[in-house]
Amino acid sequence: MMTLSHWIEDNSKSQRLWVCKRLSGNDTLANGTHQAGPYLPKDLLFRVLPSLNRPQSLNPETWLNIFIDSHNDPNPKRVRAIWYNGRLLGKGTRNEARLTNFGGAKSPLLAPENTASLVVFSFDLRPPTHLAQCRVWLCRTPEEEGQIEDLVGPVEPGRLVEWYAPESLPVQTPFQLDTECWLEPEAIPKEWYDEFPSCQQVIERALMANAFSTLDVDYRLLKRRDCEYKIFQSLEQAISLPRILRGFNSIAEFLSVANSISQRRKSRSGRSLELHIRAILIEQGFRENLDFQLQPESDPGRRPDFLFPSEQEYKNPHFPADKLRLLAVKTTCKDRWRQVCQEAQRIPTKHLLTLQEGVSENQFREMKETGIQLVVPIPLLSRFPKTIQPEIQTLNGFLTELKNL
Repeated sequence: MMTLSHWIEDNSKSQRLWVCKRLSGNDTLANGTHQAGPYLPKDLLFRVLPSLNRPQSLNPETWLNIFIDSHNDPNPKRVRAIWYNGRLLGKGTRNEARLTNFGGAKSPLLAPENTASLVVFSFDLRPPTHLAQCRVWLCRTPEEEGQIEDLVGPVEPGRLVEWYAPESLPVQTPFQLDTECWLEPEAIPKEWYDEFPSCQQVIERALMANAFSTLDVDYRLLKRRDCEYKIFQSLEQAISLPRILRGFNSIAEFLSVANSISQRRKSRSGRSLELHIRAILIEQGFRENLDFQLQPESDPGRRPDFLFPSEQEYKNPHFPADKLRLLAVKTTCKDRWRQVCQEAQRIPTKHLLTLQEGVSENQFREMKETGIQLVVPIPLLSRFPKTIQPEIQTLNGFLTELKNL
């Protein structure tokens, strides 16, 4: 069986485009919507499959061969790409492209248990002699995901990372670009050009968008985080891109810059969500170090993301355990939720907030049986199976529970 290292080597050649994403419940069959296959934006499909871009034809289609190398599939799957463009021609309501014909639940890409897994599509950009080709690696372990993210940086739910291997740096692209938070070069503080700002500084800039403060906390969290992400992208464009465009005198110099950008992205991804939750808690009237604490020591060697009301009360044996709460925050929780089970042993039910776009029913039941209460912002609930949506708590619901203690 091919290893990921060999796959990376084979697919790190010129004229290949990597598209990295995390499978959502809409991509797989996890939420029962029976989508045809993983979603990729139509503009991207036009680039990798130019023959699909025929706007004068109704619902144009083309075909490609997909090899799922991670699952030792020697035979290609003949997949259809179709552009439903009826709205543009006045003959329908849709204007979206889809990949179809993956073979239903038999395909690893549609299996509910692979929801939130990181997948890489490696498209061959050379003109095909017969059918277009795409090699796929669907990560099977956290180690494999780490190996990919070491190359391309963090891949977060709902966002794509593109990489023209191996000549360029990875490009992070959200599904929907929101320009209201984009900083033009002249709007960027001068000191940020000398030293790239910290994640906290970028979030503080996003908090300046006061209109978000009136939104329900579930929507506010996602809106603010998208805003912060857009600010971060604009900073990379203004500060990092000119350095890249100057070129490099050696591979070592290129790798140094690439690693610096990758590590900065990882640092932002690792801290962003908890800092946004902290800001919302304060806005909602919770006092830091009195009503909540960020990363206190609950037990020796254990530091949960948020403890309510405080480390002092948690360690006070006379303080009622049913008045304590723990909130873990993880952008994705597919392979990481078990870590939460070991935190704050006095608290039997542990709340876990995630931006992951769906889980399988089996995984949800396993989480529930071990005392994990899933917390998901309202706009993401539709990515989860309808059977479990009533058992998922929203961020607003969790904050209401805290206020009622």
